[in-house]
Amino acid sequence: MPRRDWGETLETKIAMLPESPGCYLMKDAGGTIIYVGKAVNLKNRVRSYFRDADHTPKVAAMVENIADFDVLLCDSNLEALCLECNLIKRHRPHYNILLKDDKHYPYICVNLREPFPRLELARRMPEGGKKDGMKYFGPYIGATAVRQVIEAVRGVFPLRTCRKDLPLKNPCRPCVNYEIGKCMAPCAGKCTEEAYWDMMDGVLAFLGGDYDQVLKVLHREMMDCAAQMKYERAAAVRDKIRDIEGLMERQIAIRTERSEQDVIALAQDGLDAMVHIFYVRGGRMIGGDHFALPREGSEAPGEVLAGFLTQYYEDGNLIPRNVLVQTLTEGGREQMEQWLRQQKGAAVTLLTPQRGEKHDLILLAAKNAADALEKRNAKASVRQERTTGACAALARALGLEKPPRRIEGYDISNTQGVLSVASMVVFIDGVAAKKEYRHFRIKTVEGANDFASLNEVLGRRFARGLQEKAEREAAGLPAIGGKFSDLPDLVLIDGGPQQLRFARQALLDMGVRVKVGLQPDEHVDCSQSTCEACDAPEGVAQAEVAMFGLAKKQEEIFLPDREEPILLDHHTPELHLIQRVRDEAHRFCITHHRGLRGKASIHSQLEDIPGIGPKRRKALLTKLGSMKAICEATEEQLLAVPGMTKAAAEAVMKWAEATAKNHSQ
Repeated sequence: MPRRDWGETLETKIAMLPESPGCYLMKDAGGTIIYVGKAVNLKNRVRSYFRDADHTPKVAAMVENIADFDVLLCDSNLEALCLECNLIKRHRPHYNILLKDDKHYPYICVNLREPFPRLELARRMPEGGKKDGMKYFGPYIGATAVRQVIEAVRGVFPLRTCRKDLPLKNPCRPCVNYEIGKCMAPCAGKCTEEAYWDMMDGVLAFLGGDYDQVLKVLHREMMDCAAQMKYERAAAVRDKIRDIEGLMERQIAIRTERSEQDVIALAQDGLDAMVHIFYVRGGRMIGGDHFALPREGSEAPGEVLAGFLTQYYEDGNLIPRNVLVQTLTEGGREQMEQWLRQQKGAAVTLLTPQRGEKHDLILLAAKNAADALEKRNAKASVRQERTTGACAALARALGLEKPPRRIEGYDISNTQGVLSVASMVVFIDGVAAKKEYRHFRIKTVEGANDFASLNEVLGRRFARGLQEKAEREAAGLPAIGGKFSDLPDLVLIDGGPQQLRFARQALLDMGVRVKVGLQPDEHVDCSQSTCEACDAPEGVAQAEVAMFGLAKKQEEIFLPDREEPILLDHHTPELHLIQRVRDEAHRFCITHHRGLRGKASIHSQLEDIPGIGPKRRKALLTKLGSMKAICEATEEQLLAVPGMTKAAAEAVMKWAEATAKNHSQ
């Protein structure tokens, strides 16, 4: 295979690459940075992209888009690693490993400087290992987990929950938590600071994973209460012991030393990758999490994990004392360990265990990573089946040439013909596009006439859409992006043949060809100019749209050209899709109609006065205080109201006189 010619400028840069540690920044034709990497020897590493042909799919795709590159020299490998992390964070290159969630894991913290501390949720620890007088426990997987732990601790220890600045100068009355044994009431002087801290020692030991000390104290208290025949108190202590033992059983015990460590492993399927982390604190596994890495399924596992570590541990507060990782690149462990120590500001040990209990943990993490990757792929498959797959199946069921990209659903709602409204909901590629939803107020139809209302709404929608589409095309703009110019491929009408007939006529009146859902072998050219199943003459149709009605009773599908309905299997994704469209149109319409009814039921007498709008009504009530005061106000008082004019004041006075006259009669 002949070597590719990269051009004189790029070839010169390649030839002049230095043999130095540093970072390289790959750019596309637009100058956008698409990849950031580091190298011990820039000359060897960067040249490999342009000289070698045996690349992984991701690297091959990246190389095809390289138009230029820059290099930044560093004094050491560690400096290059730090610079790479900063550049990735700043530029977010497309072909680098990027963690999408960018979340901060919460902690439980205790303020050791307070005389009567309480448990609090903290979103992050101080940066750079700074001391703030707080003791942190965690991290936990989400705020919900933190609150569950706090609730479990408070079930055992009577911690205060109030935010009062204790001790108070004047003790207050204790709250209900004291009465039910959930607080020691330091605010009321019911306990000393020493007694409270005796209890806090147990809390800190408990959060640190030392349950034995707490259990011993509680067992002793239970036996003492039983000896003193305080059986109710002994039973309460017994229940606390059971709660703690239950919490211990829900955690996975680790047979290794009581360490603080993260266990990290990787699974790949050739396309994507998944990293799983176990969090071990106090010798017990407190949780785990996994991270999807798209397009990393065929990259070297050591490089993928190295890239993940530098992004995940970018915030040094997350770094534990020990990190166990499945694999790393040759010679990369010492460099990564040094970087972790620098980020944490304290000692960190990075290991890639090959045997023993720690290796067993790695295997367990790898098993979880593989399971998470399999579930992610299964979810993606189900999502595709419910959306684009359902669109394709629906096209086959209706006899359409291709799957509909944009499906619109319509519904009508009114109360005995009053406040009649219509809804238009939009699904694009099988997914609800809520920004495209529209409401319509029925203007020309009187009474409860759903057929004529559908005709009006569709006529207005397509008249507006065709006009806007023509305007955007004249301006050189695509139809997609306007409020109505993106016309549907398929229209769903909530109803049977009658509703469909009126809706179809609205489209024909607008010059829109209504495509029918016939299979090619089902139609014979009848040579009738009015047959919608035949091609219309050139220049007649401004657009082509397929449509059908969905009757709710048996979920029957009615097509414009068929008398017999189509019945789909009730377990098929295509039927579920059109049911979602129909139900969403109904929900959107009903919600809007209820809102209008609610507004109509709240009526102010001031709304009957010509020239008095919402702002003036609000100003009148704010200034004068009541309807009685408004009726009795003089012209001068009315003119003193902000926004009032002489004409508006005269209108209010005239209305007040008429109201008083009606009341007197």
